[in-house]
Amino acid sequence: MKKILLILLAVITVSGIVFTGVITRDGELVTPEGVGTITLDAGTFEAFPLPDYAAKHITDGYKSYFVEVEPGIKVHVLEVGSGFPVFLQHGNPTSGFLYRKVAEELPTDRLRVIMPTLVGLGFSSKIPASQHTLDNHIRWINNVLVQLKLTELVYAGQDWGGPIGMGALALSPDLIKGAVVLNTGFNAPTEKVDLSSAHATVKTPVVGELLLEVFVSIFDQLHQMQGDPDSIPADVAELYGRPVLESGNAKAPLAMMRMVTDGPDHPSTAQMRVIERYVQGLDIPTEIIWGMSDPILAKLLPIMKQNFPEAPVTETEGGHFLQEEVPVEIAAALLRVIAQI
Repeated sequence: MKKILLILLAVITVSGIVFTGVITRDGELVTPEGVGTITLDAGTFEAFPLPDYAAKHITDGYKSYFVEVEPGIKVHVLEVGSGFPVFLQHGNPTSGFLYRKVAEELPTDRLRVIMPTLVGLGFSSKIPASQHTLDNHIRWINNVLVQLKLTELVYAGQDWGGPIGMGALALSPDLIKGAVVLNTGFNAPTEKVDLSSAHATVKTPVVGELLLEVFVSIFDQLHQMQGDPDSIPADVAELYGRPVLESGNAKAPLAMMRMVTDGPDHPSTAQMRVIERYVQGLDIPTEIIWGMSDPILAKLLPIMKQNFPEAPVTETEGGHFLQEEVPVEIAAALLRVIAQI
C-alpha cells in the first residue's frame, strides 16, 4: 500500500511540474499572413481581409493592413478617411477596433483616422511573453508611424496606449500637434505600489497563468470594467478575444499586466520616467476625457491634471474602455483640439 501511495505521489508531482512548465512557457512567435496589397501615399503594404465576425463592426470604407516593424513582427492597422492624421492608440487587451465608434463621429472626409493594434493583441503578430516590454512596444509603434511617413498628427491614447503611444511620439517628437488623453497614466512610480489588487495578484508566477490562462478568460470579464456593462456585449468581447485565443499564443494580456510598474525598480519604470518628462514638456492643445467608473484608473485623474494643468477636463460615467461608452465626447474633444491647430 505504501509503495502505491509513493507511486501516486510521484505521478502527481511529475504531473504538477509538467503542467507548471506548460502554462508558464514563454510562447512562440505567430506571424499572421495577409492577402494582396494596399497602396497608400507612404507605399505599399500587406492587406489583411478581416474575418466576418470582425468586419461586421466597421464600414466598407476601412483599410486593413499590416506594417512589418521587424522580421515576422507585424502590426495590424485599421484606418478610415483621408486628410489630417489622427493617431488613436488602444491598450490591454483590446485592439484598434476599440476606436471604431469614435471614428464614426469624426468627419472622415477631412480626417485620416489611424488605429494600430499593439503586438500580441488583435490581428497583430503574437510574440513570446518575454518580448512584451515597454521599450519594444514603443519602438514597434514608432516604426509604424515612421513607415506611414506621417509629418504631423493629433493623438489619443488609453490604458497602455497612453505611455506606448506617447513613448512612440517621443522618438519622433515633431509629429504631435495636439492630444486627447483618456484613462491612462504617464508617470513613473516613486514608491512601491501596485496599480490594483488584480495587478498585484497576477504578477506572481503560476498564479497569474492559472487565473488568466486556465480558470477564466480576461475577455469574458471586460464588461465588468465598464460603467454600463452592456456596452461590451458578447460579440464585442469576441471581437477582442477571438484573434488572441485562436492564435495559439494568448500570452499578451497577462504579459502586459505584468509590464505595469509596481515601484521604482520595475523594468518599465526607466522608460516611464522618459515618457513622464516628455509629456510634461509638451506645449500643445490638450483635453482630458476621463471615465470615472473605471475601477482601475479613475483614481489617477488628479495626477493627469497635474501633467496638463491647462487642459479642459470632461468627467464621464464611462468605465475603463470609455471608447465603447462615450465616443461622442471623445470625438468632440478631438475636433476641438484639431480646431486649435
